[in-house]
Amino acid sequence: MSDLNDSKIKKISALLIESYNGIMQVEEKYLKRTQFRDITVKEVHAIDAITMYDHKTTTAVARQLRLSPGTLTASVDKLVRKGYVIRLQSADDQRVIRLGLTRRGRLIYRAHQSFHRQMTESFLSDMDADQVDIIEHSMLNLQTFLQIADEEGQADEDN
Repeated sequence: MSDLNDSKIKKISALLIESYNGIMQVEEKYLKRTQFRDITVKEVHAIDAITMYDHKTTTAVARQLRLSPGTLTASVDKLVRKGYVIRLQSADDQRVIRLGLTRRGRLIYRAHQSFHRQMTESFLSDMDADQVDIIEHSMLNLQTFLQIADEEGQADEDN
């Protein structure tokens, strides 16, 4: 990283912020133009974390989204009322509640997955395999930074 000067770091930082904000804005606009006007981007991301394929516990979904279980429970309550999510009693342990998607939840899940696939394909277009590997490595570095910063933030909250 010694090759990076301050102006390059500032430019990449600005691009990350602009990209994040742009993705959120496009997702919000998409929702307003569809049958899913009653749902927020944060709720769509909760649906995405619940997935169509696993019946995760609230705790597992909260951990994935880096939310407290209480915060996620409030969001799940809204999604249940809106008809996107159902609560399922675990067959193994009746005390354990798992989350699943309704037909409507599966529809928005697929639409959201499609949007992200299109965005990623567009982002990676015109890149060779080595460039894609560099992007993947960079994204993993970012993910590691965010995980460490999140853990440090939680440690600060516990003290």
